[in-house]
Amino acid sequence: MKIQTYKEDISMKKKLSFLYLLLPLLCMCSFVTAPMALFCGILLAFLKIERPFEFKKYSSPLLQYSVVLMGFGMNLQQVIEVSSKGIVLTACSVLLVFLFGMLLGRLLKVDRNTAMLISSGTAICGGSAIAAVSPIIKAKDNQISFALTVVFVLNALALFVFPPIGKALNMSEVDFGYWSAIAIHDTSSVVGAGAAYGPDALQTAVTVKLARTLWIIPLSFLVLFINRKHDANKGKIKIPWFILYFVVAILIAFLLPQFSELYTNLAFLGRRGMVVALFMIGCGFSFEDLKKAGWRSFVLGVLLWIVIAVSSFLLFIN
Repeated sequence: MKIQTYKEDISMKKKLSFLYLLLPLLCMCSFVTAPMALFCGILLAFLKIERPFEFKKYSSPLLQYSVVLMGFGMNLQQVIEVSSKGIVLTACSVLLVFLFGMLLGRLLKVDRNTAMLISSGTAICGGSAIAAVSPIIKAKDNQISFALTVVFVLNALALFVFPPIGKALNMSEVDFGYWSAIAIHDTSSVVGAGAAYGPDALQTAVTVKLARTLWIIPLSFLVLFINRKHDANKGKIKIPWFILYFVVAILIAFLLPQFSELYTNLAFLGRRGMVVALFMIGCGFSFEDLKKAGWRSFVLGVLLWIVIAVSSFLLFIN
């Protein structure tokens, strides 16, 4: 009886393998969010549904291509205008949060790659920063998915927590826009929180967040430099060309504005490609690795989030 049940279970998991083809297609639809895609991938991994092929070799290249395409959606002029205001404070905050995260990760005994991904995501823009840094440090799928899980959980919490706090502190819409753009990891959550607070808050938050997103570039090279010491091939520096292509995409969109409709579509493909890649990463999620990462990684993410939320409020608002 047990053998029969086991065989039926195996058969059912094989039949459900079509989900690995269907769900990536659904991820191209705008109603599917990044957390939803990651969750679906993790769910399939948890149910141990048989995969028709390995996603691991596709997830990293897709992340890189997606980052490049998203560059076409950046408004360089607007970003430079915002960046010029408080550029030193922004640079210091990104650097200090990243380095503090690495130090805290070492104290909490979080594995180096996971700590680097969580620190990068917290310092700049959540999933996009993690996507940019992960190929540079050759992060494993489980490290990426766990870092993304920590960031997405905190992002979801921020959507509900930040607007009431802003109202309670009588923050203006512009001040709230600045604060949410700096303290909330992911752009999508920044948009959600800004929209919930008011139109001026939304406009300010989106502009500041886009300006902050550009710091992915210097942070990526900092990570490259740090990672060189831990790389087995110390003599060879693997240049993250996709970051340079990201810059080229931004410049093309700025210098040739007549193709703005094309750039909008390319940026959309980049955002959806990112969602598909997150689904693939979720498929490689391992609960054994989750147990190894343990509560320490969550503590690291929460502490970093509190630090950047409080410090940005004190430095940029008051």
